[in-house]
Amino acid sequence: MHELGVTFHVMDHVEKVAEENHVSRVHKVTLELGEVSTVIESYLQSCWTWAAKKRPLFHECELIVEKLPAVTYCEDCEKTYSTIEHGKICPHCGSEHTYLLQGNEFNIKEIEVE
Repeated sequence: MHELGVTFHVMDHVEKVAEENHVSRVHKVTLELGEVSTVIESYLQSCWTWAAKKRPLFHECELIVEKLPAVTYCEDCEKTYSTIEHGKICPHCGSEHTYLLQGNEFNIKEIEVE
């Protein structure tokens, strides 16, 4: 389960930003999570809840996860489509000359502080 490592990485980064800005409490962290990022949201939430109790800066801090849809681009017909629904083969022209445009992101979008 790499979600615990991801949680620690996010918290470490937020702690650094909080220290630089003289913040004593973080109320909410919003993450953008791509549909095909390999991070399982329910595991991430569980790890966050556990880890937040161990770090004073995050006591009762809420984690919000915003899902970003996976979108694939076809180089042959130059159209985009839903990656989850159609996979690597373009539903418009049947080409396999495709690549993922978005959907594997994992970004810290917002940090709400006291």
